[in-house]
Amino acid sequence: MREVIDDLLPWWREGKPVGMATVVATWSSAPRPPGATMLVGPDGTAVGSVSGGCVEGAVYELCQEAVAGGPPRLQRYGVSDDDAFSVGLTCGGTIELYVERVDRETFPQLADVAESIDKQVPVGVLTCVEGPEERLGRHLVIWPDRRDGTLGSARLDDAATDDGRGLLAAGRTGVLHYGPDGQRRGGGLSVLVRSYAPRPRMIVFGAIDFAAAVARIGAFLGYRVTVCDARPVFATQRRFPEADEVVVAWPHKYLAAEAEAGRLDERSVVCVLTHDPKFDVPVLRIALEMPLAYVGAMGSRRTHDDRLARLREAGVGDAALGRLSSPIGLDLGARTPEETAVSIAAEIIASQWGGHGRRLTETEGRIHG
Repeated sequence: MREVIDDLLPWWREGKPVGMATVVATWSSAPRPPGATMLVGPDGTAVGSVSGGCVEGAVYELCQEAVAGGPPRLQRYGVSDDDAFSVGLTCGGTIELYVERVDRETFPQLADVAESIDKQVPVGVLTCVEGPEERLGRHLVIWPDRRDGTLGSARLDDAATDDGRGLLAAGRTGVLHYGPDGQRRGGGLSVLVRSYAPRPRMIVFGAIDFAAAVARIGAFLGYRVTVCDARPVFATQRRFPEADEVVVAWPHKYLAAEAEAGRLDERSVVCVLTHDPKFDVPVLRIALEMPLAYVGAMGSRRTHDDRLARLREAGVGDAALGRLSSPIGLDLGARTPEETAVSIAAEIIASQWGGHGRRLTETEGRIHG
């Protein structure tokens, strides 16, 4: 919903109904992840995507039915279905969608959700997508310290709040399963948890031309990007317009302060592009002690060998050094700053999803894990 909220909110404020389809689960090669959203507005406008083109014609019709007052429904499309090709699902995967009508009556908390997303406040939207008719379509909105709405019973609300906050803390969207009244060992009731956590951090150390390209592609990937350098003449917002912030500070002091303030988590990415021992060794020593998603450092093979020796002298063990991506990036034959940024982004994506960086034409089996 995050990607379509700017279109959804004005319709909601005007009291106009919208059909909304959300990806609940995928199997095999379905191209869009859980949480991906598509809208059909009151004027028939389509916004967003749930499958990158596959099945969206059929989903459009379901959303129109919802706008007209049809009940919420859970719909699955798979390539083995008799009508797979008629609805466009030719990618080989299976996708499960939840289609609902969104308006002031069905979702009165939408404005609060939109405000939280805009202000980078963690918020989760819990929706009963499968279960008894009296539960179906109900919403419960949760924050770390409060909640609003109900799924239909206090026991179910309490269980879903506790479990939903766990998913929210991890920034994950998923489905929870309960008995009709929230029994954790029961079944027959499914709750979709859509988590809207603040954007993950990307911190780029070294205010060089390569950093500008990395900041640009980091913003494109959805990261909140910080460029940090101790040299004020180079660390300026004008040189890094794509960065959310540019900080003048010693890298290791800044990283330590951000960690101490709780502004980093397991989704955070650190790219050290200084290739200067007085900067990169202290910051890498701190970064490699933290449970970050990715730590990479730029430099030649010779620089890399020297860096490893210095880090070992600083007390960094082999296990921590094994987490260091250095020289940074995948071997794409990159030359320019922009090409190098693509190489770095490719390695970050591969490490996040367990990819190997090989050409797909050289592989077999599923494309999406």
